[in-house]
Amino acid sequence: MAYSEYKVIYVTEGGCGTILLGASGLPLKKIETEMNSHAADGWQVVFEVLEQKRFMLFWKREAMIVTFGR
Repeated sequence: MAYSEYKVIYVTEGGCGTILLGASGLPLKKIETEMNSHAADGWQVVFEVLEQKRFMLFWKREAMIVTFGR
């Protein structure tokens, strides 16, 4: 399916939880709210990827990149 426009959102886990607890997980309510608001505007999820990046030398931080199209 061809889309005429795309939008990308980037959601990361919290930095304080990563430092204090070692890992905190992605904010699921935030992701759900973002995806529902984009779906209400007519956007569809085209692609999503999870990544782990180094955070302040010692920790790893998880992030989710979602691409929408319409």
